[in-house]
Amino acid sequence: MPLKIGRGDVRHIHEHAREAYPEECAGALVGMDVGGGTKIVVDVWRAENVHEEERSRRFLIEPEQIRQFERRAAERDMDVLGFYHSHPDHPAEPSEYDRQHAWPYYSYVIVSVSGEEIREMRSWRLKDDRSGYDEEEIVG
Repeated sequence: MPLKIGRGDVRHIHEHAREAYPEECAGALVGMDVGGGTKIVVDVWRAENVHEEERSRRFLIEPEQIRQFERRAAERDMDVLGFYHSHPDHPAEPSEYDRQHAWPYYSYVIVSVSGEEIREMRSWRLKDDRSGYDEEEIVG
């Protein structure tokens, strides 16, 4: 079940992660679910990390901003496919906090960043029973 993201969008996610460092960045993955578990990202939209504390280890996107993303995507005949965020100085693997705040179906792209260096980028989907994640292949 691949997540297709073009080089330009990957570059935008990486830039956002570097700019936000040492805090976590966050944003939406927007595009189309073409069936068979394949999602095609057409655009990435930055969100403001509004978490009130520990922003180097936590992110929060306001629910109203998510609704705005959903409306904006629908106007373009697309959907919010998931979200991206960075892990400053930590692996690109979901934390327990991430699992507690995630929803099944969505793709969760995590970028490991240390200063100007992007270490890795991986994508995850929460299992329907919320017990953990399955890794999702990222293809260009």
